[in-house]
Amino acid sequence: MPLDEATVNKLRGIVDASCQDKVSGIPGVTVVAVDKDGHELFAHSAGNQGISSSEPMTLDNIFWIASCTKMLTALACMQLVEQGRLDLDDGDALETLLPELKELQVLREDRTFEKKKRAITLRMLLTHTSGCGYSFFNERLRDWGFPVGIDEFSGRFEDIKLPLLFQPGEGWEYGVGIDWAGLAVERVSGMSLNDYLTTKVFEPLGIKDMSMIPTADMRKRLAHMHAREKDNKLRPRDHIQRAPLVVDLNDEAAKKKIFNSGGAGMFAKPQEYCKVIAVLLGGGKCPRTGVRLLKEATVDEMFKNQIPQFPNFSRKLIPDAKPDLTNPIPELYPIPGNEPQGWGLSFMLSNGGATGRSVETVFWAGLANLWWWCDRQKGIGGIVCTQILPFADAQVLGLWGTVEAELYKALG
Repeated sequence: MPLDEATVNKLRGIVDASCQDKVSGIPGVTVVAVDKDGHELFAHSAGNQGISSSEPMTLDNIFWIASCTKMLTALACMQLVEQGRLDLDDGDALETLLPELKELQVLREDRTFEKKKRAITLRMLLTHTSGCGYSFFNERLRDWGFPVGIDEFSGRFEDIKLPLLFQPGEGWEYGVGIDWAGLAVERVSGMSLNDYLTTKVFEPLGIKDMSMIPTADMRKRLAHMHAREKDNKLRPRDHIQRAPLVVDLNDEAAKKKIFNSGGAGMFAKPQEYCKVIAVLLGGGKCPRTGVRLLKEATVDEMFKNQIPQFPNFSRKLIPDAKPDLTNPIPELYPIPGNEPQGWGLSFMLSNGGATGRSVETVFWAGLANLWWWCDRQKGIGGIVCTQILPFADAQVLGLWGTVEAELYKALG
């Protein structure tokens, strides 16, 4: 049901206020919420396209959505699982498709290596139990990369060929696993991941402003990247997902060389990302067009806790191995009573929360402080988009929580 005018005005005021401090606030933000019928409950932008820009942030601005990409890649994987072209649990088949996985070894604490004991499965990749990590969230992996260092956002496939941090299936570590899952989509479909998503997901939903290689028009509308210093002040900074933003759009060979990152490669207009959230709310079917992207049973499987053996995975400290990219994260999503939390196929199961979300709510985030959620039980989802580093920015987290709580309050 639509929100009343008083609620919409209150939400706009909250979003506008978050951008009022031009030195230490949020430089620019877009917030969108949708219901299970695919109707926009709320869509509002505030602030500027960047602190060094006089252009206002609008609903047409494009954001690098970073790890919000993972849900899209999982959707593509599950389409192919439904068709029998990928299998969630056949590790031998996956490693035949991705023989590079066979070569990966486990990096021990003492920086020696041990051989992998079992094949990696697609389910492991989608649930972050394969052993893959990120150098900015793991000091062991970061230090292994020195003196050159590791750049998972380089646009090169070679930069996700990282050693494992544990034997496949024996732990949980957030990392490049879904980049490998995206590569599986490419190998099976014979298409680039970007082309697959465009033809099999975006076009059926009428989405035009989502791409891993932004068009010239999307580049013009790109929100600027920022860094928050230790004194809380903002400064502009270079974009870290740079390769697809500077490639010659007329050079097809050059574009094909850019790795389509299933873990972090997508650029999007927030309203259009919410069209995909609405598909999840609708059990795999677009509530506005009737187009079905996934079977309802497939979406149920995606929302099912895949890692009951790790009930406290989210309470392990994630260090700021690269402080320019992330703050330390003591707990991914605190909830009253410290109830067990879970992980579905590419996203976290929060098991409720203080804002009013149901226990069936899933959510995830993007490195530049973007946060989405999808609550099938209460029929609402949405996204908060900024472009600020490091990750886990307190002001953006506060805005997200406040907006979400107001929405649930209004919906009763």
